[in-house]
Amino acid sequence: MVRPETKPDDVHGMLAAKGILTCRGGRTSHAALVARQFGKPAVVGVSELKIQLNKRLIEVDDKIINEGDWISIDGSMGEVFLGKLDTIIPDIKDKWLMILLSWADEFRTLGVWANADNPTDALRARTYGAEGIGLCRTEHMFLGSERFPMVQKMIMAELPIEQREAIKALLPFSRDDFEGLFRVMDGLPVIIRLIDPPLHEFLPSRIELNRESTDIKVRLQHATSLDAINQLLQDFKNKEKILKRAESLHEENPMLGLRGVRLGIHTPELNSMQVRAIFEAASIVSKDGIKVFPKVMIPLTCHFNELKVMIALLKKEAVSVMDSYNVKIDYKFGTMIELPRAALTADQLAEYSDFFSFGTNDLTQTVFGLSRDDAEAVFLMEYLEQGILPENPFATIDKDGVGQLMDMAVKKGRGAKSDIECGICGEHGGDPASIALCQEMGLNYVSCSPFRVPIARLAAAHAALLSVK
Repeated sequence: MVRPETKPDDVHGMLAAKGILTCRGGRTSHAALVARQFGKPAVVGVSELKIQLNKRLIEVDDKIINEGDWISIDGSMGEVFLGKLDTIIPDIKDKWLMILLSWADEFRTLGVWANADNPTDALRARTYGAEGIGLCRTEHMFLGSERFPMVQKMIMAELPIEQREAIKALLPFSRDDFEGLFRVMDGLPVIIRLIDPPLHEFLPSRIELNRESTDIKVRLQHATSLDAINQLLQDFKNKEKILKRAESLHEENPMLGLRGVRLGIHTPELNSMQVRAIFEAASIVSKDGIKVFPKVMIPLTCHFNELKVMIALLKKEAVSVMDSYNVKIDYKFGTMIELPRAALTADQLAEYSDFFSFGTNDLTQTVFGLSRDDAEAVFLMEYLEQGILPENPFATIDKDGVGQLMDMAVKKGRGAKSDIECGICGEHGGDPASIALCQEMGLNYVSCSPFRVPIARLAAAHAALLSVK
């Protein structure tokens, strides 16, 4: 799959593809994160690529690669080859590797969880030794041929009642998704992050919409039949309507805009629907004898009043569902710490939160003032080559900056609530050096993509042994 960059609505294409190649993005861009979770090779930020979506081709220097031509990619080395290379699938469940990992488990004190959004990934993670789901990204559950039109209908709604109806229509799909996840993770905790990205990511880009509108205008000039003209006019009207909505949602910096808890407060029906779906699914599977431990995570909080408002609303929804099913679910509400202010005021957040999960990708971005999608492609590699930065902060946690904030948040949080659970769910959760730092801080667990679980188990054992010395 070759795209300029990927968004949540590309996930099904990414699942179907053997690999992903983009000309924009970095180590923690959407394409890199999701590909890593799915176990797909990906090469991102190849600025030399010129992708012409309308002509379905790629230009690289003087070479033209058409849709359907073979290319091969090496996700580890970041290399792209013209043509089809022979590949083999490694046996990650090798007998001797499994024995080695079982020895490692005897020494490690850090839990190793996984980032997974669906039963297939969750089962793979559990097979590799994951002890829970540390991050389920619910925005990926809004995709698919049946539900995605409802999501767009929700975004395009002009009246509140239309928006509520579209949100309500998503409930059974979300409930089924959570039910499948809970059944696979029987007896283990599942942290579910409520919708995080800004809504514009579920619409086509403004550039794409403008190009399509221009294309329709050109076709109108050459249309000869009345039926064709009427159809093109209707298509143009629809494109302009979506474009108008996309323009209204446009933000200069959407990653610091209307997303996460802010979106939940702005559109409370959306998070309420998700929590209802979570607890309906939990109630259904618990009646079948499944042990379920849902943990609802509120993203991008920066002030305790955000948690105070959201958790009061969502707990009311959870209690209502449990009462209607006449069941009791062992649940927790927590927050994702990915903004410096959240780390600095962790003692205040702990009053309303049962757990903290550090979103180290965004926390690194906001601490450094770097765009995680752009920095690696523009100047970060130069910084590493010149020794200005000793490590890529998106690959290994920056101990002196990000690490200090995390350590402060853990101490403040546990000072206010001694039993608060702390972990990380950013991609640093699979990096051995970052895992060693998490051991020093006394975190409860690290969470990473399913394919990195074995590495994390081994690294956690090393960190535990070194901490004894």
